[in-house]
Amino acid sequence: MATDDKPTGEYRQYLPDLNLTRFQVMCTQDAHEYAHEFKTRKQPPWLHALYMYWLELLQEPFKGVTTDGKVRPDLFTLQDEDVPIQQIVDATQSMLSLLDDKQKEAVNYHIDSPQWRTWSNPEFLLAHKGVRLDEVNAPVRDAVMNVLKTTLSPEGYEKAVSAMRINHFLGELVKSPRVMNEFSYNFVLFGQPSTTRPWGWSFYGHHLCLNIFLYRGQIVASPWFTGAEPNEIDAGPYVGTRIMQTEEKLGLQLMQSLSAELQSKARVFALMKDPAMPPGRWNKDDQRHLCGAYRDNREVPYEGILASTFSDEQKSLMYGIFEQYLLYLPAKSRALKIEQIRRWEAETYFCWIGGYGNEDPFYYRIQSPVILIEFDHHSGVFLNNEEPKKFHIHTLLRTPNAGDYGQALRAQVPAIEGLNGKEIVW
Repeated sequence: MATDDKPTGEYRQYLPDLNLTRFQVMCTQDAHEYAHEFKTRKQPPWLHALYMYWLELLQEPFKGVTTDGKVRPDLFTLQDEDVPIQQIVDATQSMLSLLDDKQKEAVNYHIDSPQWRTWSNPEFLLAHKGVRLDEVNAPVRDAVMNVLKTTLSPEGYEKAVSAMRINHFLGELVKSPRVMNEFSYNFVLFGQPSTTRPWGWSFYGHHLCLNIFLYRGQIVASPWFTGAEPNEIDAGPYVGTRIMQTEEKLGLQLMQSLSAELQSKARVFALMKDPAMPPGRWNKDDQRHLCGAYRDNREVPYEGILASTFSDEQKSLMYGIFEQYLLYLPAKSRALKIEQIRRWEAETYFCWIGGYGNEDPFYYRIQSPVILIEFDHHSGVFLNNEEPKKFHIHTLLRTPNAGDYGQALRAQVPAIEGLNGKEIVW
């Protein structure tokens, strides 16, 4: 493990007072009690208000993230990416065979269900669907994890598992393991597992949300959210675990490598919570993020500087960042996605918020017609740092112009007649 990959323990000076009412109550609750209390008592008010706004946003038909409210057509095409679809289907069928009738009913949704869009990353279980891994027996839990393992790249699967273990570590730090643990995640299917028809799955919980669309040999892993507070484990069985330090390091290197003039143009706000920000540009949950949970239709105008202003070395750093953000994809899918991103390099923008000294917390976004990624250092939610610190990180990926949830591809999938794909002769 490289030096900069080792846990630092910096977060420990911000451990919360567990005698506070918030923690005293939380440690007596399971995830359902915790969520019920949140929804009925509306505490904390700011988060409950945000949740109500999310439900409002869900009423809008899906359009996709755009720069101006208009979806650009013909950006995405059906293609063979050598995804091991038969193995993924087998793993999913094997998992389904272990479920009882009630669990099967809970886990199966229509492929066009709006419930695709009800994932969220706070620890509150706001939308309970599918099966929850800390409520099922070990064979079912292992079978669900095998679906993830079979679908994702080996390194992507390792990252997901690391995020889950860090969530468990946080649950232990605040003595609330029934709310936050390694398996406090829900798994849902959309459509029927098939080697020839579109379908997908969603896996979501605190600091890890993955939405996967599959069609034949093609995969869309979007939207996804990955976070950590702290982003390291410095004690216990998984000591040494750390995530998202690479995308942090590459982003900072890219910003620091720019000329003073380009740095000034890339930086849209000097402060992480800047008085110059317009209303709505910052909120307490997403902070600087624009495209988190329920923001499926957000308009995000381009900001900052064009990647065409970058030197070859700077472009190399940018593509290194994209590699990290596409880590969940299997190798060939990732390579094809990078190729697609390269084709839109002339319309790829990089922007920055915050300082860019070695110790400064920051936000950055890279955005083009075919990808949008965000990186943000956060203030404490469970830890008590009031200002953003580098040990609390949120990252996310969106595919703009209706690419999320595989929506842009669905119209291109050939229609079939009959439930079993057989032609009906009258």
